Amino acid sequence: MPGRHMTRWSQIAALVLLAGTAGSGQAPPPALAGRWDATVVVNKVEIPFTFETAGDGKSLTGSFFNGDRRIASTSSELADGAVTFSFAQFGTTLRAKLEDGHLTGEYQRAKGTPYPFQAVRAAAPVPAAEADVPSIGGTWLVGAKSRKGETAWRFIAHQTGAQVSATILRVDGDTGTLTGSYRDGRFVLSHFSGARPQLLEVTLAPDGTLLLKQNKQTELVAAREGAEAAKAFGTPTDPGAHTSVKDAGEVFQFSFPDLHGRIVSNTDARFRGKVLLVNVSGSWCPNCHDEEPFLVSLYEKYRAKGLEVVTLSFEEAEQQPGYARLRAFIKTYGIQSTVLLPGEPDTASATLPQAVNLNAFPTSFFVGRDGRVRGTHAGFPSPGSGEYYTKAERDVTAEIEKLLAERVPTTW
Repeated sequence: MPGRHMTRWSQIAALVLLAGTAGSGQAPPPALAGRWDATVVVNKVEIPFTFETAGDGKSLTGSFFNGDRRIASTSSELADGAVTFSFAQFGTTLRAKLEDGHLTGEYQRAKGTPYPFQAVRAAAPVPAAEADVPSIGGTWLVGAKSRKGETAWRFIAHQTGAQVSATILRVDGDTGTLTGSYRDGRFVLSHFSGARPQLLEVTLAPDGTLLLKQNKQTELVAAREGAEAAKAFGTPTDPGAHTSVKDAGEVFQFSFPDLHGRIVSNTDARFRGKVLLVNVSGSWCPNCHDEEPFLVSLYEKYRAKGLEVVTLSFEEAEQQPGYARLRAFIKTYGIQSTVLLPGEPDTASATLPQAVNLNAFPTSFFVGRDGRVRGTHAGFPSPGSGEYYTKAERDVTAEIEKLLAERVPTTW
């Protein structure tokens, strides 16, 4: 079949041409640039998502999406007719080859087996008949039993006709923005932004509740917040009350190395009389990625007024000693505040013995000018959580402003 072989070789040639034009200021060839309807396969479940490729005359960039947020590759490489996108902020790579108009390859995670990857050119969505689409927009309570002691989560849905974007909000953060539409009697939503792959099928039951089926396995029931059926689930955990300290009158202590190996402690002169936001984090943590743009903006806004942000980044053993992913995390978000290395993720509670119920990543401790913890905030939502995302930003900002308004103590 000479025609087919010629088509394939012309596509590969386009990739080779891309390498030759990467530094010439020319736009990438149309063989790759644009939006793709992509899938990864996770535990035998196919997760659909949007992937985009674009060029700037110097390199090819691949992008995932979390709602409106773009997660762009940090570099790319073309070799043997395939392109490899590196996402250094996740410690992952996506390698794909163009064959017969399809992209095929695999997404290699920081650890674990790779996810098979495929993509075709993005197609326009087929609208469903409006009269056939049930209304699920709004906030629902979801019955849950989590290892963090939760009995209820929130399912937050934004609907326009047959199209829905939604997320499940827990105390540690949300699932990222799931998007999809109504078809065959149910809403089929999905999410993959380089992390948190999930397929969610949502069916409206005759009694007005929702059946949520996650990744073809886990089934959850949701009832509209305020409805009688929702009372059985209890109340979602308050992120401001989930974690505390054993003695609020005790100075909050930390002493850990930074990326240069220098020990940084709460007693250092740079922190004396300052308000501290001590953030328990990790570059592996998707909800920490959700929170970081806000922390960066908070530090920029209030640094001159006496705020210091101290990130305690708990990283896995395989990330040491170079901490390449953490360094990329810092570069990606433009972090200018203090980042320290206290240990591995499963050591967080033991490493910070003053904390009570420290089991959510991220978690922030608000430390007053006197060095004592005045409040906490567990987890952090993404913009997909809507008003709960803006409330989290508003609550943290209000706590910081309140502490900054206090006088610097004469003794410490």
